[in-house]
Amino acid sequence: MSRPLARVLTLLELLQSGGVRSVPELADRLNVDERTVRRYAQQLVELDIPVESVRGRYGGYRLAPGYRMPPLMLSDDEALAVLLGLLAGGRSGLTAMTDTAAETAIAKIRRVLPERLRRRLDAVLGSLAFTEPPGKAAAAPEPAILLPVADAVHHHRPLSIRYTSGDGRCSERTLHPYGVVAHSGRWYVTAADLSSGEDRIFRLDRITGVRTLSGSFEPPPGIDSAKRVLTGLATVPYRHEVTLRIQGTVEQIHTRLPAGIATVAELPSPVGADPVTERWCRVELRADRLDWLPAVLASLDRPFVIERPDELRGLVDAFAERLADFARRTPPP
Repeated sequence: MSRPLARVLTLLELLQSGGVRSVPELADRLNVDERTVRRYAQQLVELDIPVESVRGRYGGYRLAPGYRMPPLMLSDDEALAVLLGLLAGGRSGLTAMTDTAAETAIAKIRRVLPERLRRRLDAVLGSLAFTEPPGKAAAAPEPAILLPVADAVHHHRPLSIRYTSGDGRCSERTLHPYGVVAHSGRWYVTAADLSSGEDRIFRLDRITGVRTLSGSFEPPPGIDSAKRVLTGLATVPYRHEVTLRIQGTVEQIHTRLPAGIATVAELPSPVGADPVTERWCRVELRADRLDWLPAVLASLDRPFVIERPDELRGLVDAFAERLADFARRTPPP
């Protein structure tokens, strides 16, 4: 947006707050001279916005009494798409928008939305969390699912959902939802599953129906929904259970094995070892395949010990042999 246009819109924002604004005050707020303020006001008049000039000692500009900007006519889908775009764009680095710019943009959109839709989007803002570090941009879920789920999280209301599991089984479940989390391209809700009596995470794209139930519940204190999603995904049962010991800090290991893939815990330093340069961690992860792990371990470039499975040792040996073979090759003449 060009700077003059931005200042014209800022002038409109100031006038919409009500009352008469003096020309010196507007010039100071817009960081322009008084002549430019008058030119901006004339531009608003040319756009059929009823800006009135008030003469006298306390004169200046105001909007015609009773005038209001028309409401922003967005459907639920459109409003949700704009809101999530502002939130996720800055989080994922897809835009150069600062946190302040995103906050003011969201505030402007909220101000012109119908009250019904504004309340529902406020529930999304109050219930949404992102994992760290931000992964790839998450495709927006269906508003018919996200909006009632977020509203139930915000107001601590139980939910009834129709859910399809990864193996295709369908079930009806009653939840006490705790939070909505965007992680690595997917959306999840953390909840107490009253049907099984366990705390679980559910993918929103697998929920085919949702209904808010009467009553309310009190969520446990100190819930970190983003952490629950990361822990839950890292402990999902898979074909292979891998345990490693890797020399390095938790942060260094997570650069190649994120929290959503592996759980990493520091081990006590041996007697006499340097606690900085000889720090070791135990790494546990689950995977359906092991063929990707040798390259990841090589990219860490840190000493490691494979505790299990033995199959991984053979894959690492084969990977190292291939690398050595490639290194020995000479370019053709």
